[in-house]
Order: sequence, then structure tokens, then C-alpha cells
Amino acid sequence: MDKIIIDGGRRLAGNVVISGAKNAALPILVSSLLTDGKNTYTNVPNLKDIQSTCILLQNHGATVEAAENRVTIDAGNLTNPEAPYDLVRKMRASILVLGPLVARLKKARVSLPGGCAIGARPINLHLKALTALGAKIDLKHGYVEAEADRLTGADIYFDIVTVTGTENIMMAAALADGVTTLRNAAREPEVTALADVLNQMGADIRGAGTSEITIRGVESLSPVTTSIIADRIEAGTFMVAAALTRGDVTLENCEPEHLEALVHKLRLAGAGVHVCGKSIRVEGPESISSVDVKTLPYPGFPTDMQAQFMVLMSVASGLSIISETIFENRFMHVGELRRMGADITISGNSAVIRGMPYLSGAPVMASDLRASASLILAGLVAQGQTEVNRVYHLDRGYEAMEKKFEKLGAAVRRVKA
Repeated sequence: MDKIIIDGGRRLAGNVVISGAKNAALPILVSSLLTDGKNTYTNVPNLKDIQSTCILLQNHGATVEAAENRVTIDAGNLTNPEAPYDLVRKMRASILVLGPLVARLKKARVSLPGGCAIGARPINLHLKALTALGAKIDLKHGYVEAEADRLTGADIYFDIVTVTGTENIMMAAALADGVTTLRNAAREPEVTALADVLNQMGADIRGAGTSEITIRGVESLSPVTTSIIADRIEAGTFMVAAALTRGDVTLENCEPEHLEALVHKLRLAGAGVHVCGKSIRVEGPESISSVDVKTLPYPGFPTDMQAQFMVLMSVASGLSIISETIFENRFMHVGELRRMGADITISGNSAVIRGMPYLSGAPVMASDLRASASLILAGLVAQGQTEVNRVYHLDRGYEAMEKKFEKLGAAVRRVKA
């Protein structure tokens, strides 16, 4: 396995271009299953999860062409309703094909995605909503089997805010007969981005970005050419890195309005954050102030930025508390940060962090995607050398992260296994 080695203590400075959002690209690529013809997507990040999605779509009969940050998908000859375990197990977002397959092929057989390092992420809300739309659902031999001659609009309430659940049912309802209303829907920018693309295809979706989304089903959808929005979590990671290293970094090609919760917390921590159009400049403070954080569904502080912000608080002045309300097992990076000298105590779903003057480089092991990013950040600010192992997690969600940090002045390199 590859590993990343960082010689810490260097101040970051310069410009970095933010890539397309993985969490927006995945459902948008899957939405091509709803159309008969060639869809073209630009600003697609070159990531393992994107590659896995393209392979999954090919499995269903779609023709996929990918070059650099451009992907074309033609689902005109969609034939196979089954998403097998060997493909689904690599990426939980594979469950997103369930709704489109039932809507387009009238049936689907999708492997249950199984467990996840950061939490259970059950799909019962997806299945409950599809049943409300008229699908017959059976669970057999580790697979979800769904059938419906044509889905019918329904009033659906999600007991818990679910991003992939909202996306899955929104895609299914786009081709349903009648009106579907999703209540307590996810409000994330990635949900809005998917709704925008579906509307470009000819869907009638209103209210995306709010907790109530209305979908008026149509007979068919047409292919589109569209661009993927910027990745707010990658942007947030580089923003924290700038503050952490007392740096001066300008992020280009980002969406500042998607980052308001993080911007607020960084300013409280003492960082200078300046927004100008599609760019954000972050100037790190000489002394980082302690700030309490509680993760919440959008527009609250994102759970995907919790681990990175914890690194910032590890070298802040004073005591801070970070509460995780989204996933029950998302403090696995804490043990590795402790190896680097961080003073962190876990109490239930909260982490109490006592800021230290510095962190020390050490060999560490990544447990998931965002934990990987947090360990890279810790290495940037640590004294001495840090070796981050299992960086295949990182490659699922960050495009050439080590190269971007190197361009900003970090001493970071990837060592091939």
C-alpha cells in the first residue's frame, strides 16, 4: 500500500484550485441511468470512487468514456438490473442505482452495501420511501430486490435527514406517475446540484435546498452536458491547512456560500478569511483560539470536516469540545492524533481537546477518508516526520492532495508500495 511522508513545520502559501465534488459527481453520474442517450460531465474529479461508479454503470449496460476530468455516459442500451456485491462493497454510494433502475427498468437487484467504518448508515429509509412509491421490496440473500410497473407519486417523510436517501428517491420520483413530496429532505449543496441536473434533463423538481422537495413525475428525461460543482470538503480541508500552518492560501474555483459554517468557526479561531467571488483567501493566525464545534446536517458544521478541525484545535490555545451528532463511530482518528502528542479525551459523542504547543511526527494509520486528511494536516504542522499509511482511503475523495500541498510549499511525498 502507498503511504505519504510529511516533513512538518512548513508554512503554506500560494494558490490552489479546488476539484469537482465527489459527493455531487456520484449521484449525478448515476442519474444518467434515467436517460436514453449520451450525457457529458465536466469538472469530474479523478478519484477511486468515480472509477468504481463508472465500472458499476458499465455493469448495467451503459457505455462510459472517461478522460482526465471529463466523463461521457450513454445508458441507451441499459439491460442489467443487478448491482453485484463485488462492485457495491467497494462504495456505499452504489445504493444510489436502486431508484433509477426501478424507475427505468421496472426492477432492480442491488447488493446490500454492508457496514461502514464511520457508522451503520442503514438504507431502511430508502426502502421505506420506495415502498411508498409503489415498489415491491424483498430482501433475499444479501440483496434488495425491487419491482414496480411504474412508480406512483407519494408523500414521504424521512424520519432522519438522509442525503443519499433524498437523492435516491428524488431520482426515482422524477419518472414516477404523479407528484412526490419529500419532507425532512436533506439540504446539502450536492442534493441541490443533483436536482439542478435532473431539471436540465427535463424533470420538474422544486424546493431543493430546503427541507421540502416536490417532484412532478415526467414520462422521460433527456441527456445533458453539465459541470460538477466544486468540492466544499476539499476546500474546507485546505482552509484548515492554511490556518493550521499560519499560512496564506487562496482557494480558486470554490463555492464560498457552501462553506459558511466553517468560515464562521475559522474566524472565531483567529484566521483571516476573505471571500471574493469564487475564491477564498485564508490567512492563519499567530495564535489559534479554541472553538467549540457541533456537527449537524447542512447548513450546520459538516461532519466531513470534524476530523480536520480537530487537528486545528489540537494546537489551539485552551480547551475546546467537538461533538459529533451524525455518525456514531467517527472518532477513530483520535488514537492516531494522540500518537502525535494531541491531548484528546473522548466522552460519549464528544471529544475534549486541550491545545498543545506542538505535535510530534510519528507513523500513523488512516482508518477512513476524512481521518486520512486529518492525519495529513497533523503531519503538516508536526515537528519532525510523519508517515501516513493506508492512504488508499485518501484516494477515494481527494484528487492529488499531496501534489497540491507540495505546490503550496509543504514537504510531502507519496511512496509507492
